[in-house]
Amino acid sequence: CDLQGLWRNELGSNMTLVALNTAGIFSGFYHTAVATTNKQILVSPLQGTQQHPSAKGHTTFGFTVQWQFSDSITAFVGQCFVDHRGKETLETMWLLREEVPSHRDTWKATRVGTSIFTRIK
Repeated sequence: CDLQGLWRNELGSNMTLVALNTAGIFSGFYHTAVATTNKQILVSPLQGTQQHPSAKGHTTFGFTVQWQFSDSITAFVGQCFVDHRGKETLETMWLLREEVPSHRDTWKATRVGTSIFTRIK
């Protein structure tokens, strides 16, 4: 499974993964289709790493997105799957941490969810 390329999740967010090196480190850009802010949504940088592909080709990976329009960061972990027709999907789980004004508010600072990305090209 080749992580490089353009991906879209079920909510319409787009992710471009580029610059994968021989150590499995990659970078790219994330353009979310959803946010809990009134600010303009901006394309945000991401950085990550993939585990060396196994013989079965179900690569595991992780990356972080540093949101350019809010005081938050999201960490994704996932695995790439290829079906019998060659369709690639990235199944991920994510944690979003936003800045809160005090330790007392930390209970509401982290969100968790899942996203499934399919290759666009």
